[in-house]
Amino acid sequence: MESRYEPGTVERRWQGTWEAEGLYAAGAGARRDDTYVICVPPPNVTGALHLGHALNGSLQDVLIRWHRMRGFDTLWQPGYDHAGISTQNVVEKALAAEGLTRHDLGREAFVERTWEWLERTGRTIMGQYRRLGASLDYTRERFAMDDEYVRAVMTFFVRLWGHGWIYRANRIVNWCPFHQTAISDLEVEHAEMDDTLFTIRYPFVDGDGRDGVSVATVRPATILADVAVAVHPDDPRYRDAIGREVIVPYTELHVPVIADERIDREFGTGALKVTPGHDPLDLDIGRAHGLPEPMVVAWDGRMSEAAGDLAGLTQEEASERVLAWADERSLVEKREPYRHSVGTCARCHSRIEPLISLQWWCAMSEPAAPAIAALKERRVRYHPESQHRFAITSLEETPDWCISRQLWWGHQLPIWTCPDGHHTVQVDVPTACGECGSGDLERETDVLDTWFSSALWPYATLGWPDDTPELARYYPGDVNSTAREIIRLWVNRMIWTGLEAMGEIPFTDSIIHSTVLAVDGRRMSKSLGTGIDPMEPIEEYGADATRYGLLKISSTQDVRFSYGAIEEGRKLAIKLWNVARLILQNTDGVLPALEPRALEERWILARLDAARAELEDSWARFDFSDATATLYHVVFDDFCDWYAEAIKPRLYDRDEAAAATALAALEQLLALLHPVMPHVTEEIWSQLPDRAARLIVSPWPSADERFASDAGALARVQEAAQIFRRSGVQVELGSDDERRIFAAVVRPEKAPATDNRAAEIERLRKEVARGESMLANERFVGNAPAEVVAAEREKLERYRSELAALGG
Repeated sequence: MESRYEPGTVERRWQGTWEAEGLYAAGAGARRDDTYVICVPPPNVTGALHLGHALNGSLQDVLIRWHRMRGFDTLWQPGYDHAGISTQNVVEKALAAEGLTRHDLGREAFVERTWEWLERTGRTIMGQYRRLGASLDYTRERFAMDDEYVRAVMTFFVRLWGHGWIYRANRIVNWCPFHQTAISDLEVEHAEMDDTLFTIRYPFVDGDGRDGVSVATVRPATILADVAVAVHPDDPRYRDAIGREVIVPYTELHVPVIADERIDREFGTGALKVTPGHDPLDLDIGRAHGLPEPMVVAWDGRMSEAAGDLAGLTQEEASERVLAWADERSLVEKREPYRHSVGTCARCHSRIEPLISLQWWCAMSEPAAPAIAALKERRVRYHPESQHRFAITSLEETPDWCISRQLWWGHQLPIWTCPDGHHTVQVDVPTACGECGSGDLERETDVLDTWFSSALWPYATLGWPDDTPELARYYPGDVNSTAREIIRLWVNRMIWTGLEAMGEIPFTDSIIHSTVLAVDGRRMSKSLGTGIDPMEPIEEYGADATRYGLLKISSTQDVRFSYGAIEEGRKLAIKLWNVARLILQNTDGVLPALEPRALEERWILARLDAARAELEDSWARFDFSDATATLYHVVFDDFCDWYAEAIKPRLYDRDEAAAATALAALEQLLALLHPVMPHVTEEIWSQLPDRAARLIVSPWPSADERFASDAGALARVQEAAQIFRRSGVQVELGSDDERRIFAAVVRPEKAPATDNRAAEIERLRKEVARGESMLANERFVGNAPAEVVAAEREKLERYRSELAALGG
């Protein structure tokens, strides 16, 4: 072995070797009939790896590698999402640099240009996943715009149409004026903005001009679309106003004052200007009261023809005109600064316009019901539990789904309309109207929401709607892992579409992984300058160290990125490398075999088996942070600091039994570490004698309770070492083995021995008294975090034990 571990060279070599030898492929190393399947959340085909991808890829790879070593037929399915609006946005920006728009090209040429662009610059993330060491079956890479995947999407749409769940209606949508399309909630970023909140009086029609109802608004331009003023029926301020009419400023229309329980009495004046065309709540209120739905903001964000003399103005210009009119009549009662959250397009950052638009929708009450049942019956489980409750609630409250987008890149709806308005809906292009036989058909120009095609990912990637061997073998899968922002948009939809298309849930467990924040706690963002490219720590510290560090910090739903955690992973790899060199340099001609003859050998075998059990428990619970803590302690503390130091004299003396056992123990340690740190472990494994297979497909250690009774065999020695290193006081040990191990590990002859036993006893008595007093305090025990109380109890027990060891 080289004296210095160089992760970059080693990692790239093994990544190429594993893939070239087919060890990432489904079925590689399988020794049992059970399957274990994860579909990678399909990243945007235009995107690059970010830290969320890196964390998610790391934890999925841990599960895949662990199950592969356990003999499962594993499939980790890779692929890309076509990312409708994201991809179209990138291509349109490139066209803009040439002085062109997509309309200059036309739809067919624009789609062709998009395919050309993807061939040149797309599909980078899978290469970055390879650099992370992600053992995806790259031979099965799918793309949501592949011909067969498109057929799956069309087939599913036709199926939903046949159920009567697809319909067309005018509803409020998130409208992006720049992209000229409806967008999903996930594509809306909310930014804090400083506006002015205007309080404006709407005079009573039958009043003297000085009385009326005052409303607060930040968008005076939309006053032109007001059709009522709404108040809460129990608000005493407006009891006498309900049923009367008021005059809308600028338009001077007469509109009613209506009562509605949805009004927030605490906001502004407690009265709401009802503008159904430009606000979702207003639309609901308006439809409940049978009100008209005018819109005065056009698709480009400017004032529409319905705005009369303000048509063509920006909303800011129109607001100024409305306010000037109201000021002249003394109707503006108050202006006050107002900071609020405003929806913007995540791609172009234009302000989102809530507009009524004729769109295609999927009714959700029927398709959601089986998914709700699956969650309530826990056939599908979200982790952590809080996200399981949220998933159920979000499905129970899910509105009908706007599935159409006014884009050119994506899955064009398979709906054809004849001059008589009949709809023909089928997978293949029809030759005639299915109702009247007309050959004059026009296809719907809208494309499907990206999340519609993504929802089919677990089974469409396996060949559905065809009954393929892969579909029969690998569906349903086992685990889904993703971020909490897309529970509603993606994960829940995979559950209900899987039940609809396949009659079975697509997976049993959905991990909602941590959100990685910047070091200062802000969200990671290129625009904020807080983003971190995961390829940077991978190149600087190594993929193993980066994986370890990300998994270490993944204990809660929001975590701050830490270079310190990655540095710990780097040190762990180096420590492992050095201890492996120590063993290999002193075991020439010896084969691995368990021949434990000394206390420290039985102890390390017990500790390795205990670590195996802890890892299996942690990974089964998807607690990856807890698992890294187990690995750290078994490598640093148990194997390197105690076992390796204790056996050094025997290795140097060429004790063959000690050498054989050390090699066998190292084998087990490498296997335990492999799912988290695959490269360094495979490199060391390849240096061991008598290798029958790569570590990636070698068996996971089996349970071995033969040495369980020795798991605490070094407790007294370790306690004695702790006391000596802190105080210089030597504790009397009870056996020759204990004294030998203490001497080999601690080497007391090299440390100044103060042996101030009395002072150490006194110090420990004070610590015991302090701990007992703290834990006797009911307020502390009742109010302090549970982990703080547990830590104090652990310290008290340790101090008592050390005091007893010193005879105090």
